[in-house]
Amino acid sequence: MSVEEIKDQVEESFELYEHHNITVDAGQNPLRVDKFLFNKIVNVSRNKVQQAAKAGNIIVNGESVKSNYKVKPHDVISVVMTYPPRDVEILPEEIPLNVVYEDDDVILVNKPAGLVVHPGFANYTGTLLNALSYHFANTNIGKVENDFGYLVHRIDKDTSGLLMIAKNEQAQTKLAKQFFDHTVDRTYEALVWKDVEKEEGVIEGNIGRSLKDRRVMTVFPNGDYGKTAVSHYKVLRSYGYVTHVECKLETGRTHQIRAHFTYLGHPLFNDARYGGDKILKGTTFTKYKQFVHNCFKILSRQALHARSLGFVHPTTGKKMYFESDLPTDMADVIEKWEGYISNRPDEYGG
Repeated sequence: MSVEEIKDQVEESFELYEHHNITVDAGQNPLRVDKFLFNKIVNVSRNKVQQAAKAGNIIVNGESVKSNYKVKPHDVISVVMTYPPRDVEILPEEIPLNVVYEDDDVILVNKPAGLVVHPGFANYTGTLLNALSYHFANTNIGKVENDFGYLVHRIDKDTSGLLMIAKNEQAQTKLAKQFFDHTVDRTYEALVWKDVEKEEGVIEGNIGRSLKDRRVMTVFPNGDYGKTAVSHYKVLRSYGYVTHVECKLETGRTHQIRAHFTYLGHPLFNDARYGGDKILKGTTFTKYKQFVHNCFKILSRQALHARSLGFVHPTTGKKMYFESDLPTDMADVIEKWEGYISNRPDEYGG
C-alpha cells in the first residue's frame, strides 16, 4: 500500500464520537450517573462525562438525565461522547478559507476538493484544521477553546462542500447528539455512471470495510457485518450515460454515498477508488471516449458535493440551514454533458 493510500485510510478511519450502551447490574447500589460512567468507561475524564450530561447525551431508559441522576439496578444507559483531540500539534497555516457562517459557537466553511480535514499519518500540515488555527488567530469573531476548533463531522478529501466545526467542547457535544440521532439535514449532489432507472429511491445496507480490499467500503445487504447505512436519492437529470442525482443521508458512514451507488451498479463519475474513473457506458465511438476523458481532466476527483446542511444551533436552539453552489469543476462537467446530449439525442449507450 502506498503512503497516499495509508494517509487516506487513516483520514477515513478517524473517529469523532464514542457511543456506549450499558445495562446496570442487578446488585448496583444507588450512585450518581456521572460517577457510575466515570468508573465504568475506560480512560474517560470526569469533564467528558459532565459535558455529555449538560448536552443531554446521557439517556437512561429512553429519557435524558442530569449528572446527579441515581442509577438503579437494570437501568439501560446510553451515552454519546466526543473523542478527545488527537496528540498532534496543529500549527496555524495561511490557507484560504471560504467561511459561510461564523458565530461564538460554530463556523461553517465551504471546503474545496483536495483539502484534507485533519492531520493524520504522514499528513501533518496543509489541513483544514491548520487553516482554522490561522483563521481563529486572526479574527475576532468569538473565542475558540483549543485554537483550531472541534470537528463534529467530516467529508472526504476529494469531496467538496459544507462542513461545520464547533468552537467549544459544549457545542461539539450537543451537535454530536444531533449527528448520532440522524436529525442533521445533509444533502449532496453527485454525478453517477449509467441511467438510474427509478426517479427516486432508498438505498439500505450495512457498510463496512471490504474484506478483500481494506481501502474501500462495501455494502453487506444481509446486515451480518458493518454498520447500518441509509441513503435517499432523487434523480435530478438523466443524460443516458450518466445521471445527476441528489442524495439525503440518514446515516453518515465512511464513503456512504460512494459505496451505496457502487452497490447499485452506479459508481460516482471519476471515482478512482470505486472504479468510476473508467468509461462504464458508451464505449464505441472514439469521439465519445475523448469527450469522457476531457471530462475526467476537468473533474479530476469523484463527482460529489455536500450541498446543504441543516441543524439546530447548539446554544440558541434556532434551526439553521445553509446551501452551497456546485463548484466550477462539477458544474462545468454537467454543462458539458448537457451539450453532448443535446447534440446526440438518439445515441444513448454509445
